[in-house]
Formats: sequence, structure tokens, C-alpha cells
Amino acid sequence: MTVNYEEQIQKCKAELKAKIPDLSERFQAETSRLKAEVEQVQHEMKTRHAVVEIDFREIQQGSVDDDTISRLKRRGVVVIRNVFDPQVVEGWNNELHRYINDNHYFEKQQEKAGLDSYFGSLASSKPQIFGVYWSRAQMEARQSTELAEVRQWLNQLWRHPNPNHPEFDASVECLYADRIRQREPGDASLGLSPHVDGGSIERWIDPSFYEVYKDVYFGNLKAFDPFNAHGRVHTREIPSPAVCRMFRTYQGWTALTRQGPGDGTLNVVPITRAMAWVLLRALQDDVDDTDLCGARAGRALGITENHHQMLLDAYVPIPTVEPGDTVWWHPDVIHGVEDQHQGSEYSNVMYIGAAPRCSKNAQFLELLRPAFEQGQSSPDFAPEDYETDFSGRFTIDQLSALGRVQMGYDP
Repeated sequence: MTVNYEEQIQKCKAELKAKIPDLSERFQAETSRLKAEVEQVQHEMKTRHAVVEIDFREIQQGSVDDDTISRLKRRGVVVIRNVFDPQVVEGWNNELHRYINDNHYFEKQQEKAGLDSYFGSLASSKPQIFGVYWSRAQMEARQSTELAEVRQWLNQLWRHPNPNHPEFDASVECLYADRIRQREPGDASLGLSPHVDGGSIERWIDPSFYEVYKDVYFGNLKAFDPFNAHGRVHTREIPSPAVCRMFRTYQGWTALTRQGPGDGTLNVVPITRAMAWVLLRALQDDVDDTDLCGARAGRALGITENHHQMLLDAYVPIPTVEPGDTVWWHPDVIHGVEDQHQGSEYSNVMYIGAAPRCSKNAQFLELLRPAFEQGQSSPDFAPEDYETDFSGRFTIDQLSALGRVQMGYDP
């Protein structure tokens, strides 16, 4: 059955506008707040990088100061350095190259071209994003004690309105299987425009998102806290291969090679509460009643020059990272990928975010475990299933005790 999303958008926009009598004042206030943040980001880029940088040892020693934590919550993006030994990472990087080449991934990719609708337009060229999920390198990183410690620390930055009944368990991670990037020098096929994952039009048309953004729509706008966990694990996203079904406190990746500005890597708008302005922007009178600033069902939420230019004035590249560094960004943070890799070396990462234990994530593990056991694609992605017969694929007997907990095999 075809869903008439334009009709839903028109209906929900009318209802929201009726429920927000001070909509114009709210938007003006948030615009002033955002303008100051954009100017601050531009200033920081001249004096120090706007993206927060922390050394892993500071987390281990409990020495991250309050000012850094406050800035992290404001910016929503952090580079955590020296999480893994560079020699270990070099081994993982080399092993992933062998895993792909020895198992004839490129030949199989041509046979299955078009299954992945999100990157389908790249099917005729050499891929830069690889639909592999169960290599030994990826699984060793996911179940590592290093990432467990990093993610537990990051998860604890979130606030729970009722501490006796937290929205999620910050101390226990649920494994989420994502892909890898091996971007070769000169590649110009992988640019991704600025966007936000985790839902697009749902943020306006589904009441489950109203709980997350209730201060933006109906309450004390100034008090809106992007790190308030209330409602986050109960949102309902429109099913799509481009939409993650788990709740991630942070998206993230682990650097396998050195990479920085110009190397075809990550760009961000390091303003965590920018989403408040985006939500209110779509309800303004210059946006058609059936439109949400171009947002489309089942796709990432795009940030465009036509509607969001002020935000794009704070769109900046992340600082240069080294092998073993990790990068993390809040789920509301606007991000994208540079159009061209102008560097001279591969720009490689493993996508590994943070998905703490909660009912939503536990339910996804029920789907993930059979895919893992059979070497199939992660259930959130196109069913390409390259690895069912791959030599060297990570198997259940190789899980550590921590890995078994993260996969939901053991309590």
C-alpha cells in the first residue's frame, strides 16, 4: 500500500502550528541562539579546532575536566585519540584488504549491483564503502575492552530524567554491525551532502518524536537538552535500508589510516542543538504546507542551502586523525563526507558507533544474531550477503565473554 506522505505532512504541520501559538517567537529566539553558535564555531576554527579532542588516557584516568565535558555536549563531536595501538590497527587494515581481495568481493559486488539502494548509483564503479560486517578485524574492534570503556564513558554523558528508571543501561553495549570504508586516493564517488541520520519526516509527523523534542515544540525552548535521553529509545522510524533501527547514543568510526581535511573524510556542523532550529525552520510560512524543507521518507534528513544556509556556515572538516583514533558524533549532529579524496593514501575506517542496552536495541539483536551466525548482511542494510562463504569470517566460537554479552548471547 502506497503511503501518501504529503498528505500526512500537511495534516501534521497544521496540527503543530495550531499547538504552537508562539511559533514565530520560538523560531526567532532559536535563530539568534544559532547565529551566536555559528559565529563561535567560526572563531574556534581560527584559534583551536571546534571539534573536541580528548586522549584515551584521560578517560582511563578519570581526568577529563568539566569544561571539556561541557564543550563536548555543546559541540556534539569528539575525537578520542590513541584508543588502539597503531600496530594493532595496521594489522586490522592489512587484514581487511586481504579479506576483501582473497574472497573476490569486487567480482561478487558486480553480480549484486543495485541491491543497495542507498549507494546504488556507485555500482558501476569500484566501491569505497564495503558491505562486509563479520571480518575478524571488525569484530575484534567491536568487542574490544578499549571501545567498551570509551562507549561507557560517552554514554554516561547522557541525562536521564528519572535516574531510578533510566532510558538505557550506559554500562552495557549492544553490538551493531556496520560497514567499512576504504577510500582510495583520487576517489570522487563517495561525497555525501550534509545530513542527519535516524529519521527524517518522522521528526515532524510521528508523535514518538514529540517526546524527544517536546521542549522545542511545546515547552521551555531554552531548556532543550540534546543529551536528555527521555523518549530517545521509543522513536518509530519509517523502515528503510538507509535508516538505523537501533538507538545510537553516538555514531562513530575508528580510523585505520591517517586522514584529515581534503582526504575525503568527515565534515560536521559541531552544534548539538542545531536540530531545534531545523525543526522550527520547516514550520515557517515560506515552506510549502506539504514540504519539510525537502525531507523525504526513508532517507537521511538533508540540510540544504535553500533552507539551512546559516547552519552550513559552520560546516567544517574534522581535525586530522591517526590510526587508532576514534571519532564520535551525537545522533542529531549534521555531518557529511567530502566530495573528493585529494590525498595520496587510502582513507580507511571501520564504522562503529555506540548502542547501549535498551529494549529497542535488544530487539534488534534478535535479528542480528542469525545474520552473524550465517554470515549474512546486517539486517539494517541491503541483503547482499557477500560473506556467507567468505574464508576467514569471524564465527561465534571466537566471541569473547564481552562479545557474547554485546551480542545478547549471555546476560
